[in-house]
Amino acid sequence: MTNQEKIALIEDSLEIDGGTLTENTQLSEVAEYDSMAKLTLIVVCDEEFNKKLTGEQIRNFVTVKDILDFMG
Repeated sequence: MTNQEKIALIEDSLEIDGGTLTENTQLSEVAEYDSMAKLTLIVVCDEEFNKKLTGEQIRNFVTVKDILDFMG
């Protein structure tokens, strides 16, 4: 899966328009990146990438690129 496909998956998870996010987008600037979005991200990482994401790891994410790097 390409980074663009991963970004599209994140956008879908956050229920925001496609093309809204880039690798450099600061998560603190994304209003939709709330506690429910973080829970959804945990599920997506588990189901799509077979990776266990913890709350501590999520708290360390600053940009979309941090999420992409975790996804692998």
